[in-house]
Amino acid sequence: MTRYSVDPNRHELIATWGTGEGDLATRITALPADAAGATLLRLAGALTRLSEAAWRTYTHPASAAGSLEPDTEGWRREQERDTFSEVAEAVAAPNLPHGGLLTVSYSPLLESAHQAGRALHALDEAELTKAVLAETVTELTAVESAELGNLTGRAQQAVLLSREDASPVQVAAADHLLEQNPFGSLALFSDVDPTAAAVAAAHWLAAAAEVAAGASGHDATAVLLEADSIEDLPHQTPTLVLELLDAGHTPHDAVTGLVRHALHIADGLLPDPAGLREQLEDLDGALDDYTEDYTDDEETDPEDTGLRLTPLDPRRPARDLLEDLLAGIHGCWVLHTEYDDLDEEHLGTDDAGLADAGPDDAGPDDAGPDDAGPDDADLDDERAEQHRHHSRENFARLVRETAARHRDRLL
Repeated sequence: MTRYSVDPNRHELIATWGTGEGDLATRITALPADAAGATLLRLAGALTRLSEAAWRTYTHPASAAGSLEPDTEGWRREQERDTFSEVAEAVAAPNLPHGGLLTVSYSPLLESAHQAGRALHALDEAELTKAVLAETVTELTAVESAELGNLTGRAQQAVLLSREDASPVQVAAADHLLEQNPFGSLALFSDVDPTAAAVAAAHWLAAAAEVAAGASGHDATAVLLEADSIEDLPHQTPTLVLELLDAGHTPHDAVTGLVRHALHIADGLLPDPAGLREQLEDLDGALDDYTEDYTDDEETDPEDTGLRLTPLDPRRPARDLLEDLLAGIHGCWVLHTEYDDLDEEHLGTDDAGLADAGPDDAGPDDAGPDDAGPDDADLDDERAEQHRHHSRENFARLVRETAARHRDRLL
């Protein structure tokens, strides 16, 4: 969301927002120097809450709630999104106290707009009101652009948000980036909605797992567990995604389901009571040991139980999932290298110019040991790095071919 601040020295209203690589700021308008500081802060706070409510309609779209029947969650989300057209009027002509009473809107977005309007009414500055109205249009337009998959300008802040749905435009953009580099790139985090990027990454992880499974002989859903024995990896979440795909879920459904579940947890909800009961039953013995090992006076560590309400970080579930999926692709390559039969000719002397000169090749000035070229350790390091490079390139090629064959699962 965009945050609004008051610069008390320059008497300016300022807006700041994140981009994935850092924060940007812009000056909205000058503020009256003689205005009460508390009123200015109320204005800034109301605009920040307005932005938060507007972006929540993006992260929690009605399309992700299922039913749009009256009084359902989807219906309420749709109603909130429809209030975009009423925001400007609420800012320009807010509900004011009358007879000791004040009408309060049930809509968080509209009520924030009314609060901003009441602060502007108290300040009574026509130019300030005009500037704030223009700013609200800019912010709402950014949300609308993000919904369409256009994350340029102010809408770029969407790359920091976790959304319950994924724009096909953004999924296609992430898929293109992964086709260029199946191991992932910084652009996946700075230019693309993280939920959409995770949907594309799930498709590419499945392709990478198929390549690793073909080379190693392990089942595709088990390759990351095997890779973890070679290199420490966050294998649990990407393995869960592979299992969901193996069970018939699409990358879109697997990813948005996990993100939605984590967002509900962040909202203080318990979206899957039956699943929690199964977890508790599985951990029944461990929980007994856990509680018996500590007294009431001792501090306990909840992580000791291994019980998690969600496998993702509920503060940033989509980006957390994206990071884990890319780590899973790396893990597939780690396992693949153990069975990679790259021919030694890839490391030949014509490629690297690393051939050791024979005794007949030595020139008159090459007799002394102090004049020798790179030592054996340097040559070994260079050959190892070259092998690593060829191995990654070969793996990437195989993953691209596999992803292309199964492109229908992403679409």
